[in-house]
Amino acid sequence: MNSRQRRGVILLVLSVLCAFGAFAGVLSVISDVKSKVGPEVTAYRLKAEIKPYTPLSPDQFEKIEMPERWLSENAVTDLSAVRGKIAVTTLKGGSLLQSDMIVDQPALQPGEQEVAIMIDAATGVAGKITPGSTVNVYATFEGAREGDPDQSKIIVTGARVLDVGKLTSLEPDESSSRRDASEAVPITFALSTLDAQRITYAESFAQRVRLALVAPGGDSTVPEQDRTYELAKDK
Repeated sequence: MNSRQRRGVILLVLSVLCAFGAFAGVLSVISDVKSKVGPEVTAYRLKAEIKPYTPLSPDQFEKIEMPERWLSENAVTDLSAVRGKIAVTTLKGGSLLQSDMIVDQPALQPGEQEVAIMIDAATGVAGKITPGSTVNVYATFEGAREGDPDQSKIIVTGARVLDVGKLTSLEPDESSSRRDASEAVPITFALSTLDAQRITYAESFAQRVRLALVAPGGDSTVPEQDRTYELAKDK
């Protein structure tokens, strides 16, 4: 073997050694990154914004993988956790789902019953009332006799909303309390027996039934003297 061939063999051997060295370096970097990041686990991200008190379902979330060490302790890693739950506040699209974002759907308490009535979509709901909301129920009535003043009454305070149904078109000759409404929404409440009677009476005989949303944590009680309003007595 002449000197040129020997140099060629030496260069070839050096190239192979350099390649092995580079490969070992890459493996070392990958191993170091893995040791710092740790194993990946499953998490769930919101596909779009979810309004407060909206019932949750698995199709509202997308599955992602992320390092376990970057995941908070209350992150939801099993979508079965959202069944029977509602959103506590507005959930932003792209946010990671966490257990403190959700609570159980409201259920009936002892002595309560479910009552559903149709509410004018334009004046009674306006998209603001959702399951879990607390509302006061107002109704306007014509005077009992000719010449008697019309009245507005608060007939139920602190009514808890269990469900808000789908928008429904009304026939022109449906109930007098919705005679001017073209669309209504079925609202299901959790009520005592007496409040259930009051609200069904208002749906049947009032000119109009409206819902007033009570702020979370707010006081829904109204003094008895303030429950009935007549324009002529307004000072």
